[in-house]
Amino acid sequence: MSIKLEHLNYVYSQKTAYEKKALNDISLEIPHGEFVGIIGHTGSGKSTLIQHLNGLLRATSGALYYNGENIYGEGYSMGKLRNEVGLVFQYPEHQLFEIDVLTDVCFGPKNQGLCQEECKERALEALHLVGLKEKYYKSSPFELSGGQKRRVAIAGVLAMRPKVLVLDEPTAGLDPKGRDDILDQIAFLHKESDMTVILVSHSMEDIARYADRLIVMNKGTVMYYDEPKKVFEHYQELEQVGLAAPQVTYIMHDLVKSGIPVRTDVTTVSEAADEIVRMLHREKEE
Repeated sequence: MSIKLEHLNYVYSQKTAYEKKALNDISLEIPHGEFVGIIGHTGSGKSTLIQHLNGLLRATSGALYYNGENIYGEGYSMGKLRNEVGLVFQYPEHQLFEIDVLTDVCFGPKNQGLCQEECKERALEALHLVGLKEKYYKSSPFELSGGQKRRVAIAGVLAMRPKVLVLDEPTAGLDPKGRDDILDQIAFLHKESDMTVILVSHSMEDIARYADRLIVMNKGTVMYYDEPKKVFEHYQELEQVGLAAPQVTYIMHDLVKSGIPVRTDVTTVSEAADEIVRMLHREKEE
């Protein structure tokens, strides 16, 4: 169930005084089952890009293939695509509207034509997967906390059993614990369900911790698309476009400048700790 973009372009307000090219000649492929992160400064094209993945936006030119089929081909079912590629918006309020949580999560399966019993079964399964406590199932989704609303929004997409889960800044505005809870849950879902996950985030630490591969967007183009370790080797180039590497990357480079011979390609706190311990053990042996 790979997603492949070939020379994709998108222009807002085409042929008007407000015309703006948001995506410029994007070509990349996301294999099935990967956890892919997307980063970029505001206006770099991140959100525009992911809205193409399930057909919410149609490219001005170029092609987008899902499972080998061009979604812009004649007769292609956008409804089928959206059942398989689920998008969770940055603000969960944009996806929540039913009287209570359980009814809200049932909405997607109901639109898929499933019977009431199966809709409920899928909704309960999805709510369990995102870790929302049962005591909230009959509550209005608008009475929940920010983190709980995000869990419900994700559950509403998961209940449709998508093959690809796309999340636009799912931890925006959450405290550190809420952020970690949501991302750990997403990582668990990715591991347990053989599902592709595409995560837009401003946090380099989160991307480094969870993503298999990383797309860096800049001015509507793909600046880098590689493993996080390899992308963050270019931390100076990232700084030039308003981005950065994880904090531990800078710490390790500073240690090297101070004469401490540690590896600089670590991107998480645990990796940095392991590298420092390894270096200390080596010094003891010498």
